[in-house]
Amino acid sequence: MFKRVIWIILDSVGIGEAPDADSFGDMGADTLGNILKMRGHLRVPNMERLGLFSIDGTTLPQTDVESVGAYGKAREISNGKDTTIGHWEMVGIHTKQSFPTYPTGFPKDIMDEFVKRTGCKGYLGNIVASGTQIINELGNDHMNTGYPIIYTSADSVFQIAAHEDVISLKNLYGMCETARKLLQGEHGVARVIARPFVKDGEKYIRTANRRDFSLKPSQENLLVYMKDAGYRVTGIGKIEDIFSGVGICDAVHTKSNLDGMDKTADFMETQHEGLIFTNLVEFDSTWGHRRDVEGYAQGLEDFDDRLGQILSKMKDDDLLIINADHGCDPTFRGTDHTREFIPVLMYHKGMHKGVNLGVLDTFADIGATIADNFGVKNLLIGTSLKEKLL
Repeated sequence: MFKRVIWIILDSVGIGEAPDADSFGDMGADTLGNILKMRGHLRVPNMERLGLFSIDGTTLPQTDVESVGAYGKAREISNGKDTTIGHWEMVGIHTKQSFPTYPTGFPKDIMDEFVKRTGCKGYLGNIVASGTQIINELGNDHMNTGYPIIYTSADSVFQIAAHEDVISLKNLYGMCETARKLLQGEHGVARVIARPFVKDGEKYIRTANRRDFSLKPSQENLLVYMKDAGYRVTGIGKIEDIFSGVGICDAVHTKSNLDGMDKTADFMETQHEGLIFTNLVEFDSTWGHRRDVEGYAQGLEDFDDRLGQILSKMKDDDLLIINADHGCDPTFRGTDHTREFIPVLMYHKGMHKGVNLGVLDTFADIGATIADNFGVKNLLIGTSLKEKLL
């Protein structure tokens, strides 16, 4: 048994179109492969050693480096391609019905009730938009009126953007909490997201004070099982938000991927058992959605460099798991998530040669492995890989 699992999610680092990608309009999407193809090189020696370039059925170049980790890719069985659905499936929740989306904006009765409940005098937007674009298109109007900017995307999200000097963070988060209570049932979007911004020269830019307000997941999931069994579950980055605090013992938010890695390393110094669960969101929010290939590639290299610090801190009874939650190919059309396989890497210090995990039937195989390790209640979906790691 591993006493501690360090689980790191590379948010949006997909590894090639899923079998049902055509149903989502994502044929040809390949986040990692297309980044490498367009950039021409990618230096990630730690992930390469763990087996990233040995995963079957990808467009990544094969490597002569001998793998020492367990490597494979997983398909998603839930109906969606967003952060919430991906993370929920990892811990054993099968989302069969997709969350509602609003390609023409939110209904008038919803927006009227939002205005009534929040006390704001009006709003701007209520359209599908890129977050970085809409704050610059409507930022001046927002500054003049004080109205929040409301927008959505192809994902199931209700996003509220506001300048931090016009609507304080406290009030913006309060608006989001109000919207979260309103958007239930038929209109139960996966996430309400606070998108604070400031002015930088002639442009408006988003800050690191984003907060996500997710629907509450089912209690039948890995995190709850572990917490109920007395294990410490720590969420780093967006984890607390994605699960609406369900099953989380301790949580800390982060400002960047590297801040997330630093905080993971810090918890490794003080938390010697249970689960340290980290989400690194910049791959998705800063580079994927903004179609920044070079930034994405550099982010992967920076992560890999910092991964060396995590590996050096690992103990003999630690298990490290690295995987993604969906794709967001910065070379693909549009600015939305892409339906892809995700890479799965696992490692402990007792491993001396690579283990090919093949293709996992569901993201929940990862959570089932953790549940099996700690001897907690079996997940409703997923098959443990524990025996393959020993």
